[in-house]
Amino acid sequence: MLIKSADDKSKRLALLEDLQKSPLLDRRQRDWLRDEQFRLKRGIAGERDAAHFLDNYLRDDPDRMLLHDLRFQVDGEVVQIDHLVLTRGMYVYLLETKNFNGNLRINEHGEFSVEYSGERVFGIPSPLEQSRRHEGPLRKLFDRLEICGRNGGAPQIEHCVLVSPSSLIHRPPAKAFDTSSVIKADGFRAWHEKFQQNTSFTPGRFVGALMNIRGADTIEDFARKLVRQHRPSDPLALPEFMKPRAEVGAAAPPVVSPRREPVAPAQVPAPSPAEAVPPQDAAPERRKLICATCGAKISFAEGKFCWNNEKRFGGLQYCREHQAGWR
Repeated sequence: MLIKSADDKSKRLALLEDLQKSPLLDRRQRDWLRDEQFRLKRGIAGERDAAHFLDNYLRDDPDRMLLHDLRFQVDGEVVQIDHLVLTRGMYVYLLETKNFNGNLRINEHGEFSVEYSGERVFGIPSPLEQSRRHEGPLRKLFDRLEICGRNGGAPQIEHCVLVSPSSLIHRPPAKAFDTSSVIKADGFRAWHEKFQQNTSFTPGRFVGALMNIRGADTIEDFARKLVRQHRPSDPLALPEFMKPRAEVGAAAPPVVSPRREPVAPAQVPAPSPAEAVPPQDAAPERRKLICATCGAKISFAEGKFCWNNEKRFGGLQYCREHQAGWR
């Protein structure tokens, strides 16, 4: 039964596209936006294609709950799961989707790489290990939500990696490294049916499943509990280095020097208009933003007021305090 579909990521895509139009980006920011948009588009396409096959198989099955695109926060850890299947036998399948444009290669050491155009080969983190890292936090969440078997047993977690049906998977010998849980997305039904057959012929697992089996209503309730724990990421969130910066070539804000304490008017009386008129060779000094009385830095507004009242201030400029002496 389909319980949750993938979140809408159109806002995130629109943000990444719009930001690339900004003239204020440096090279690092522009490259990050382009790569992030490419990764997101590729991820959406891969999850959508895998969801198509999973939905066709499980959408109407009352004994298996299907959830797409989950994000949990457990004790400070973030767990992101592409697809999750919960069954009445308390099996939980974590399905990791990888949408490669090339062919997947796995060596005997369990190392993954992708080959493009038969020439370029890039190593990638193991998607199996990535899925397994989710297991610890997820078990904590199951325990808190009381998602367990009928006898209190913990769910059995299985991992599977889904790749594009058009990709080729180059595998090592099975004895060197087991890659049976790395499959093409359109082959999940066959993989799951084979897994069930192998499990049913294992006495320990078969008996454990019988002891843990739950009703369809109960596992649906469990699945909806998980949906309520879903914490989608902020579509507008950006890394620190993507914060806006000042426009290149923009005028820098004026640096205001600390104003010096003026000498008390009682000690230095304000000059008379006749005394304040400077000699001809001092004319270039008239428009400096310096108080003619105390020598302190003044604001442009204070200087402009004096310039607009040139006759009153004798062509010089004063701070507000010493402008009063000219009234």
